[in-house]
Amino acid sequence: MLDVSISMQGSVALVEVSGRIDSMNANQLGEALSNEIENGHMHMVLDLGGVDYMSSAGLREIVSALKKVRGPGDLRLAQPSSRVREVLEMAGLDTIFQIFGTQAEALGSF
Repeated sequence: MLDVSISMQGSVALVEVSGRIDSMNANQLGEALSNEIENGHMHMVLDLGGVDYMSSAGLREIVSALKKVRGPGDLRLAQPSSRVREVLEMAGLDTIFQIFGTQAEALGSF
């Protein structure tokens, strides 16, 4: 089960995700991110603190969202679990995304 909740923190869209992100539900995350981008929210923080697993399908969705906002905005990651951080590092995405230890640090980076 994947749960995605979105709130505005000033001019930054905070996307909090919990559960497992796999091939069955990654499109749910992708749609949530795309909707925010379509609504003009180009500064986003994706809080992965509640995510215990992310498959390559989940990685594809967050990279796709990053490509859409990069330039006018950015997508930054907050508090990925050690397992999710490991997946990001193995895929080389830790060099592409700005990753923060806390939600507050990520929000404050804009």
